[in-house]
Amino acid sequence: MENGTLNSYRLILPSAALLLLGAHALRQGDFGLTAFFAALVGLLFTRQGWVRLVGGAALLWGGLAWAQITVDLVAFRQAFGLPWGRLALIMGIVILLDGLAMALLLGPRLDRFFDRDREWAWPRAAIFILTVFTLALVRAKAPFPVLLADRYLPGWGWLEIFLLGFYAQWIGSLMASPAGHRRVRPRIWGLFSALFFLQLALGLSGMDRMLMTGTLHLPVPALIVAGPVFRGAGFFMLILFGVTLALVGPAWCSHLCYIGAWDDAMSRLGPRPAPSATLRRLSVLGRGASLVLAVGVALALRAFGVPGATAVLFGAAFGLGGVAMMVLVSRRRGMMVHCTTWCPMGLVANILGRLSPWRIRIGADCTRCGACLTRCRYNALDESGLERGRPGLSCTLCGDCVSACAHRQIGYVFPGLSNRTARALFIVLAVTLHAVFLGVARI
Repeated sequence: MENGTLNSYRLILPSAALLLLGAHALRQGDFGLTAFFAALVGLLFTRQGWVRLVGGAALLWGGLAWAQITVDLVAFRQAFGLPWGRLALIMGIVILLDGLAMALLLGPRLDRFFDRDREWAWPRAAIFILTVFTLALVRAKAPFPVLLADRYLPGWGWLEIFLLGFYAQWIGSLMASPAGHRRVRPRIWGLFSALFFLQLALGLSGMDRMLMTGTLHLPVPALIVAGPVFRGAGFFMLILFGVTLALVGPAWCSHLCYIGAWDDAMSRLGPRPAPSATLRRLSVLGRGASLVLAVGVALALRAFGVPGATAVLFGAAFGLGGVAMMVLVSRRRGMMVHCTTWCPMGLVANILGRLSPWRIRIGADCTRCGACLTRCRYNALDESGLERGRPGLSCTLCGDCVSACAHRQIGYVFPGLSNRTARALFIVLAVTLHAVFLGVARI
């Protein structure tokens, strides 16, 4: 306790440096950013290992921001023939103090102070930083407010960014172990889907600020590709889908798809899944036929000049057919039959996901106990897969099999990384995308 108390005094300079950044934001009228820095100062005293890394990153950003402000102010004064030497000196001192604060925070003297949850510190810090950076970039580049805080409380977007970053690192900590990943993944996936459709319902009820732009489209995954084919425009969702595949491969289908969460929920109401050769054949044939049907119908509707309202009926019928399959088949089989035999975007994710370096691999010392076979709801594992040492095409990197293996023979792999580091990096990317989607994914 005495050591912790003594070390806490060393937080005075880092805290002051962060509060100075908050004061500058307040002077600019950015109340959300002020709250961001104030909350970060409060987190420093929790002694969490990840907070130390985040604080260092914030001070690094602050030093760069102060440098840019100095350049701008000096250029302004020079342009009007005003003295600028004293200003440059003062700003130089501010930059120096910011640098000293960062060195102290990341230095060895405070290392022992931040002694809580050190083992998972870097993934939690990475999740927070990546979530904040991505949302800040989207907020800055979008031509309209994309965060709900900015729509209902203008100027408070940074506070929403902080809350989403904090939520994301917390979810990352819960998913640190394979068992935690298996337990938490369906819950946060269901949460995202529920909030996605709640915002849609509220938007349609008259709260138009809940909608992204006011231009509606059906939230049916097949329309990610069929919609642009019909309209000849509107490639945002297709681009987002492609970026997700590049980052986490086919994990779109097990962590981020707003409809896939329904199929997952239905399958969990049924029995434990069992490998099915019939469903495995339909994994390619059924979804391939659905993809050809979706694109073919979209091309035909466009060629014949069918109005958009009529085209919506075709899309709705396709989506309702998928929902019926979830309720009637997935629930009975305990398997995600909609995602593995019906959804065309699932096939696209599985095939294009092969371009991603992420893989699930089974070790040579696998005992063939079969525990993983009763966990895989994507019908990607069977006896032949265990022999080959890898799951089948329909694998979405959900990770349920990893937690099922008591012998630790199943894990994530990424070129050049150990299995442990590969899994941590995968969690970082998947949870970051989840948090970002929570903030910006709306109709």
